[in-house]
Amino acid sequence: MSESPNSLWLKFSMTVAAVYDRRISLIRDSRRSQTAATVSPRSAPLFSNLPTAPSAPLRWLRNIFLMAQPPRLEKAGSKAPFPLIAVLILSLGVTSACTKADAAAAIPAPTVDEARSGPVAERFAVFAGGCFWGIEAVFKHVKGVKSATSGYAGGTAATAHYPIVSEGTTGHAESVKVVYDPSQISYGQLLQIFFSVAHDPTQLNRQGPDQGTQYRSELFFASPDQQRVALAYIDQLNNAKAFKRNIVTRVEPLAMFYDAEPYHQDYAASHPHDLYIVINDAPKVDHLREQFSQLYKGK
Repeated sequence: MSESPNSLWLKFSMTVAAVYDRRISLIRDSRRSQTAATVSPRSAPLFSNLPTAPSAPLRWLRNIFLMAQPPRLEKAGSKAPFPLIAVLILSLGVTSACTKADAAAAIPAPTVDEARSGPVAERFAVFAGGCFWGIEAVFKHVKGVKSATSGYAGGTAATAHYPIVSEGTTGHAESVKVVYDPSQISYGQLLQIFFSVAHDPTQLNRQGPDQGTQYRSELFFASPDQQRVALAYIDQLNNAKAFKRNIVTRVEPLAMFYDAEPYHQDYAASHPHDLYIVINDAPKVDHLREQFSQLYKGK
């Protein structure tokens, strides 16, 4: 029995999406292995200086062109590969509005939370959920958050360096240390943002185009209270079937947090037109503003 046109189109769309995700990942990881002095990670000519997010037709054209040849690195200042140039030229004629990213999950607030009162004026929490650029960008737009720093957690000081962490064998996860004022926002509220708009907690050892244990979903608790709240919230969400699949987020004690290299800090804010940021991270900040307007803050 022959398949319907709709079924064939769905398979074709899924195949293109998978190839696109993989090519983004290949180019991204290759770029990030370069020294910051030569090529800034995941930016450089191929991904930088795009004025707006690509429209749906532009994304399809880009996918088709990228499927035609393997990704390649270009030296800083050199010309971009022909396929991208063709896409950029064709994009001038594309007038349709940018398609909106899939809506983030709307999940209930935690029923168990930390006490907000106490002598401590500020607290910190460490979150891991894929590339730290997007996690950092989200939390820097949350009221009550004093700072968000990209870094590594789960491994040792000797291996807390991006080229080594990228091998996926160090035990480290790309993480973000969030310092917050408990009188303005609670750990439970930060968890709700983390699980709903910052990442997909049902993806095991990956997030979107990024694959490997360094991109795993994990909460590194800094106190027994954080452990209690985190475990209770995961149980609450699983029991409520808030997601189509079970949450795979790990909950482990924080041994040490190591700041990432300077060029990783504030990357999304410094490179808003980087295509990786446009596609993967900017929508997270948009979802934060839409779903948590009372907690959202601008720049």
